[in-house]
Amino acid sequence: MMADKSTMQVTVVAADRPVWSGTATGVTVPASEGGMGILPNHEPVLTVVNSGRVTVTEPDGTHHGFDVEDGFVSFDSNKLTVAVERCSAEVASAEE
Repeated sequence: MMADKSTMQVTVVAADRPVWSGTATGVTVPASEGGMGILPNHEPVLTVVNSGRVTVTEPDGTHHGFDVEDGFVSFDSNKLTVAVERCSAEVASAEE
């Protein structure tokens, strides 16, 4: 099965455990140069993650939020990996 070009595979991992994995239409990360949004088919990126919130949006519109500290994000070939030292349990995200 071909991957849908409007989605990407996302994996969020902390040093001590896997946190979340699935398909997303967009992710925002607290990058070292400020908040960064990553969409499917983004150019490859490797950047440092500061403390802050990672937000993942699933294709059905569901949002997942994770408070993270110290790590990096890597994106290539529609696969996004967020690897952090510490990550909270999922925090509820209110619809805007």
